[in-house]
Amino acid sequence: MSKVNFKSIEATLTVSRKEYMTPHYIRIYLTGDQIPRFANTTIGVNNKILIAPKGVEQIHFPEFDYEKMQWKPMPEEVRPSIRTYTHRGIDLASNEIWIDFVAHGDEGPASAWANNAKKGDLLGVLMKDGKTELYAKADNYFLVADATGIPIIAAILEDLPAEAQGTCIIEVHGTEDKQELRTKANIEFIWLYNEHPQQGSELAEVVRQQALPETSRSGYVAAEFSSVKAIRQYLRKEMGWKQQELYAYSYWKSGVAEDKSIADRQKEKDSE
Repeated sequence: MSKVNFKSIEATLTVSRKEYMTPHYIRIYLTGDQIPRFANTTIGVNNKILIAPKGVEQIHFPEFDYEKMQWKPMPEEVRPSIRTYTHRGIDLASNEIWIDFVAHGDEGPASAWANNAKKGDLLGVLMKDGKTELYAKADNYFLVADATGIPIIAAILEDLPAEAQGTCIIEVHGTEDKQELRTKANIEFIWLYNEHPQQGSELAEVVRQQALPETSRSGYVAAEFSSVKAIRQYLRKEMGWKQQELYAYSYWKSGVAEDKSIADRQKEKDSE
């Protein structure tokens, strides 16, 4: 196995079961001897999933080049597709972790894998070990996401204390994809419906329509590149939110595959 520059978990896991949470949202449960290694990780933190090429019966873990910020080359015939997802849950009693996928056809390797996954299929998972602070603590929260950002927003909501309050804006495909998100906090939910997210989003416009908290505030935005850029510009430049009050990250860029858009998305995040 390759080594990375931080203490990491490299696990080859198998599908134990699969659940359609909504018509466009799939939860994949994974099991294996290495599940206990995830016991000290934080629910909601990003992980990398690795999908083996068709016909390859094992996961070959690559090495990451931290100077060039890219995966080192591997032979094409064994090189897995690598995508960023969210560690959504763990149950040591059932020896499972699970990851949620947006089901948007077979156009991307991860969505295609999730759509066709069956019990016993292999998936590689690469994840930083140890606890991580998921979000900045405050009294008032402003949470914004499209379908790709629901796992992290759901994890934050589940962690919020009962005395917290705030607003959560989520855009999904249609009313059938509205989820029951658990939280003890006093949160106002605003659901937006968009059957064609590749063609644009109303998230930034709806954010502008909201009354924003002025003190002890924490914002988290997880969506498409253009929406995140516009929302960050509005909150930071126009409304005066400080850097430590807002975390905004784009999980995808319309029209560009994840592995091709990572430089643009990272550059925009670093511009804060």
